[in-house]
Amino acid sequence: MSEKNYRVLAINPGSTSTKVGLFEGEAEVFSENVAHSAEKLAQFRTISDQLPYRRDTILEAIGGHDVDLSSVDAFVGRGGGLLPTPGGTYAVNDVMLRHAQVGENGVQHPAQLGPQLAHEFALFACPGGKPAFVVNPPDTDELCDLARMTGVRGVYRRVHLHALNLKETAIRHAASLGRRYEDCCFVVCHIGGGISVSAHDHGRMVDGNDIVGGDGPMAPTRCGSVPVVELLDYLDEHGIAETRRMCMKTGGFVDLLGTSDALDVSRRAEAGDVACKRAWDAMIYQICKTIGEMACVLGGHVDGILLGGGMVHNEGLVATIRRRCEWIAPVTAYPGEFELEAMAAGARRVLSGEERPRTYTGVPVFTGFDD
Repeated sequence: MSEKNYRVLAINPGSTSTKVGLFEGEAEVFSENVAHSAEKLAQFRTISDQLPYRRDTILEAIGGHDVDLSSVDAFVGRGGGLLPTPGGTYAVNDVMLRHAQVGENGVQHPAQLGPQLAHEFALFACPGGKPAFVVNPPDTDELCDLARMTGVRGVYRRVHLHALNLKETAIRHAASLGRRYEDCCFVVCHIGGGISVSAHDHGRMVDGNDIVGGDGPMAPTRCGSVPVVELLDYLDEHGIAETRRMCMKTGGFVDLLGTSDALDVSRRAEAGDVACKRAWDAMIYQICKTIGEMACVLGGHVDGILLGGGMVHNEGLVATIRRRCEWIAPVTAYPGEFELEAMAAGARRVLSGEERPRTYTGVPVFTGFDD
């Protein structure tokens, strides 16, 4: 394996900003959170129409770091807008660019600018183009067949998880044990504005909750799993549009407490606010319950329970999960997020020959069972 310290520029578009980071080997050279005017963004009809504006503002922002883009070995973007595909590092190709441009998965999100920006920067850096990648895109789907089944014909469980952070956390933890991700079994959680709990079986994320579909633990902005009959009653009263928002944007702490600020909720809970304490404790209870489910998926053979995301900075949350779940396996906390680092690491693995780049075909990994 080459020991070269590859230079990788990672680009992660968000709603009103784009996070950009340059890495040389594992070291961060710089990172910027490039702000975009909400008024300016509102002028664009679609998310993809924002591409030239975002590209130019990013170029202007990173210009202050005196970076020669021609010295960058690869560019990597967040992989939004794509159809379900196995995890890994994907070379940006024409099919991916078309799907990202329109949001082929039906979800309009700034992440679909990721492949497009990586491609634009790769061409800008070199007339012949530099390598451009996406790493473990949001629609990463490695579910085992049993995880897909429901009791309704033609209705299947789908998965939307924080795949990038979940897999990178598992890869890093395996390395800390002196092992390969592909040789380990982990339950990995991302606990932030959305909450993902996933089972990783020898390098594949074989089960997990659908954070977009209202599945799993409740979260600051999501309702989590709700009994179907109760949800139907809610639907009768509030309608489809409001019920969808409850699943994705206005459920959880927002509906129960009027805020999505988890730090505020935890502080109020500690101060004796009964409603806040009940909601906070219930969220952690549901996380622990889902960890137990994922441990069962792995047959109890769990090398570690790994916690990442912004809420993992809360020592009380980690202590409670550890108290409830450490009988299953050791619990290790990785507070915060490292999306830029994860994207750069995926690109480095391909550049160094540690990992083979995957080809995005645009064919969903699963469309249903034949019988």
